[in-house]
Amino acid sequence: MNKAFMSDNTAPVDKRILEFLSGVNDGFEKPYGNDQWTEQAELLIKNEFGKDAQFFPVLTGTGANVISLASVLSPFQGVVCASSAHINVDECGAPERFLGSKLIGLETTDGKITPDIIKPTLHSIGFEHHSQPYVISVSQTAETGVVYSIAELNALSKFAKENGMIFHVDGSRISNAAAYLWCSLSDACTGADILSFGGTKNGMMMGEAVIIINPAIGPNLKYFRKQGMQLFSKMRYISAQFIPYLKESIWKENAEH
Repeated sequence: MNKAFMSDNTAPVDKRILEFLSGVNDGFEKPYGNDQWTEQAELLIKNEFGKDAQFFPVLTGTGANVISLASVLSPFQGVVCASSAHINVDECGAPERFLGSKLIGLETTDGKITPDIIKPTLHSIGFEHHSQPYVISVSQTAETGVVYSIAELNALSKFAKENGMIFHVDGSRISNAAAYLWCSLSDACTGADILSFGGTKNGMMMGEAVIIINPAIGPNLKYFRKQGMQLFSKMRYISAQFIPYLKESIWKENAEH
């Protein structure tokens, strides 16, 4: 068995999701997310992440991260992340190209950043010659295979709020983190303002989602999604996958294996 992270990209689509999509394929539906399946999926997202959560299906994980960050950043602001973070290493510079913002990669011992590691970057705040740290971004699960505990997430969220920053979670493998922590998906991103929610790496055919958890941010995300070429016309085929994925706890069953 291939135990590398590559395995979840080479795995087949969960048969239950394929069967559900077969039913979704009957008849015509409104495009661009104005369909019954996107509406049902959003209700499930709200049930999981809170009544104020907003659901924005996108095509790829990189798209989810770029759109998430674009919706809250100005070009002079920066993203604080682990030097090993996916956005810093494995997205071909997409965040920096499309955001015009700097990624501030910090060295860690295990792939996880902490308030103490972030703190020295704050000396730049208010100094016009330096990029302004504004977003804290973590990968849950991290690229090194470690998982942030709920206490660690709480500490980062508290630190972000105290310093007027935004807390973003790259959750392409958040299901694995939740399974490891024996907690809900929402608990696995405790304190996050915005989440890149992954499904492709855990049984879905394609598609991820940007989920705004803090209603005070991201009012223009739908425009960034369109400009970022992540607004899929036949969105029902992306959105519908989240219905059995959440409703039948496919995310949990697959992640535990």
